Amino acid sequence: PLLRLLEAQLQDQRREHEEEMEALRNQVDLMQEELEKQQQAFLQTLQLSPEVQVELGLQQEITRLTNENLDLKELLEKLEKNEKKLKKQLKIYMKKVQDFEASQTMVPVERRPHERNMQVAVQRKEKDFQGMLEYYKEDEPLLIRNLIT
Repeated sequence: PLLRLLEAQLQDQRREHEEEMEALRNQVDLMQEELEKQQQAFLQTLQLSPEVQVELGLQQEITRLTNENLDLKELLEKLEKNEKKLKKQLKIYMKKVQDFEASQTMVPVERRPHERNMQVAVQRKEKDFQGMLEYYKEDEPLLIRNLIT
């Protein structure tokens, strides 16, 4: 049983290796064809006058830059869509946090034992901060209550 399993694994690996080798051979063949085309185009270009060579070079560079520009525009569009999606998610989470904080201000302190545990954990993580405190006006009662406790 173990020998058969090992033989099957070896055959699978051999088959995968052969498939990879065939794919690599095909890739090499394609690259060789492309290289031959480029060499022929280069030889033809050398036979042209210097002015035509410069013009062809400029056309190729313009084409390359245009394609690069299109790729960059596509990437920019993807990033802008992602930014919009993240902003929407942020708004949703901010609303959830505000709703949660509002619900916490309505519940008496005695009924919130888990909040005291959270405050202890926060106190352990605190570092030596100096500077101004920024907060929203509507959070002021909650902030004052937390500072006192």
